[in-house]
Amino acid sequence: MIVTATPDLVLDVLDAADPVTQRAATAKLDALKSADTDFAATMDAEVGKAKAATGDQAAAKVVEAQSGAVNGPPVQVIKAPASGEVYRKFEAFILQTFVETMLPKESEEVFGKGTAGGVWKSMLAEQLGAQLAKGKGIGIAKQLAAAHPAGPDVTGKVGS
Repeated sequence: MIVTATPDLVLDVLDAADPVTQRAATAKLDALKSADTDFAATMDAEVGKAKAATGDQAAAKVVEAQSGAVNGPPVQVIKAPASGEVYRKFEAFILQTFVETMLPKESEEVFGKGTAGGVWKSMLAEQLGAQLAKGKGIGIAKQLAAAHPAGPDVTGKVGS
């Protein structure tokens, strides 16, 4: 029986690091070790510094946003789909499931064998379900839209 030692993750990362960065990190750790400082206190101080820096950056971003001088990517506004569209997509999914169960099981000559055949069959069922729901459908979307009006509910969300 051969026993192999598991590599130390920290040492692997240290070996992969830039030598200058490695020496600087080692020096910082040695300074903390020789100063007999409390690790928890040091970590709390570093977290406080990070929060202060983050708070300063957040305040600067707010000022930039208010002045309109933001140099970041444009904000993309995503509109919520119309409530009828959500119900239509749900109806399409239900119809896809119905159609997929109605397609022949032994159809390797049409769709192909194995996983690829299953994917093609599923894609066909998805498109058929979407086309069936695109028109008047079978009424699932209409019933759901009637049961759940699009106005805001008690929690302030649209629908329920």
